This record gives sequence, structure tokens and C-alpha cells, in this order.
Amino acid sequence: MPADRRRFLAVLAGGLLLPVLAEAQAPGMSRPTAYQFSFAGLDGNDIRLADYAGKPILVVNTASLCGYTPQYAGLQQLWTRFHERGLMIVGVPSNDFGGQEPGGVAEIAATAHRHYGVGFPLAMKAEVKGPGAHPFYKWAALEKPLDPPRWNFHKYLIGRDGHIAAVFPTAIEPADARVIAAIVKELGGE
Repeated sequence: MPADRRRFLAVLAGGLLLPVLAEAQAPGMSRPTAYQFSFAGLDGNDIRLADYAGKPILVVNTASLCGYTPQYAGLQQLWTRFHERGLMIVGVPSNDFGGQEPGGVAEIAATAHRHYGVGFPLAMKAEVKGPGAHPFYKWAALEKPLDPPRWNFHKYLIGRDGHIAAVFPTAIEPADARVIAAIVKELGGE
């Protein structure tokens, strides 16, 4: 009887481990990257993250009527300073937190472009949390499950490898030394 039990356990263990080992050794299997996502642009053009493969991308959920809305100015400063070196910034307007992005395209554009001089691309308004979240944000929640957006102006820095290199919560300003250091690192140094 003990031999039968051992044989049964060996067969059971082998049956459970073989699929796991096969999956781990499957050629070409890799984790998805941010480059598989795109956003509908506020200007009508798609913002395809694949177009910026190999370059750092800062994705920020924004809102026009938030106490943190002045961060648009800091994001624009980052854009001005680092865009020529390869940094992409994508603003993703969202009404998910406090209903602070209630307007449409014209209102969002007026706040970002006219009030703050934003030159980086803005997406159409999108959900960034919950079951209706944009696919990028669902992916980000899997990449960094402890760092989801908890408010407007949450920042994900996508590294040159297409994975999240750093996360900066709302209260960390775009001009913060930690943000700049992470961007410089992803750009390959100052």
C-alpha cells in the first residue's frame, strides 16, 4: 500500500509540474509591455505607445478642476527639458476622482493648452480605475498592483524596456528630484 501511495503521489506531482515547466520553457513567452497600448488622442490622432518603443514614457492621469492641476506646468517643463532627448509624456484626462474632469474636448484643451501651455499629447478622457479602466491602466495594475492611481496626476514612468520603471503618486511634483533622476536614468544619464 505505501508503494502505491508513493507512485500515486509521484504521478500526481508530475502531472501538476509538467504544465508549469512547459509554460516556463515555452519559447517566445514574455510579459506584455506598455508598447501594446494606445490612446485615442484629444486631437483626433491615436497615441500609440509602440511609436516610442525604447524611449521612456511618462503616463499621467490628469484633471482640469483638481487642486493638483497646476502640475500641468511641471509636466510641460519636463517635456521642454527632456523631449528632444527622447522622453514622451502622455496626459490621460480622467473623471474618476472627485468628478474633477467633467468637461469635454474643448474644456480639457482650454485648461491644458491655453492655461498651462501643454505641448505634449493628451488622450481623450478615459477611466483609469475599476472594471471599465483603459487597457493600459489594467496592465499597469498587474505590473504594479500596490501602486494604482489613487487620485489625479498619478505618474507611471515606462522604462526603455516597456515596463514600469517608477511610480510617482499625486503628491510628488513633476519637478521633484526623484522624478527627474528616474527620467535621466531611463534616458541613459545626463
